Amino acid sequence: MGDLIQHEQFELEVLSRLQSGRFLANLIFGGGTMLRLCHGLNRYSVDLDFWVAGEMDWAKYYHRMEKYLDQFYKIADSANKHFTILFELKSPQFPRSLKIEIRKTVKNVKTETSIAYSPHAPVQVMLKTVVLEDMMTSKIEAFLDRREIRDAYDMEFLVKRGIVLNADHEALTQMLAELGKLGKKDFSVKLGS
Repeated sequence: MGDLIQHEQFELEVLSRLQSGRFLANLIFGGGTMLRLCHGLNRYSVDLDFWVAGEMDWAKYYHRMEKYLDQFYKIADSANKHFTILFELKSPQFPRSLKIEIRKTVKNVKTETSIAYSPHAPVQVMLKTVVLEDMMTSKIEAFLDRREIRDAYDMEFLVKRGIVLNADHEALTQMLAELGKLGKKDFSVKLGS
């Protein structure tokens, strides 16, 4: 558990540095880490996921971010791919590496301003996040696509927060069938780690 707490501190440190470097203005924070840091999801997620709010000069953005992050971290991997920008950061202060994924496709979602925080870190970061209703839609799509228990867990978290599971009958039937296929390993290993 200690390394997960340290990883959460690493996530917040990186978010704070990205905010200070003015890299987050056109990005929308989403995914499991956003749900944990901004809304209290009780599941650790180990990467930072972003969608883009508008078009950008990706080559310029990537090189500027790479140069900036290199001042603070060892960049274990980075790529400016067709659909995504990826970074994997390492720091001697933290046991795990941290992955950042920025999807280049403009995502038509509603956003809100949220504060990312942790009781284990001295830093809070104000940033643009996906509204929970659109996060639910994204989690439904993700579960139907990759059939991972973490997406089902996140949907349950959102339902408990009052967010409607807005899916048609076919999608609901498919989700129930896939939930029935999840085994003990999914609960103990994938969700428990």
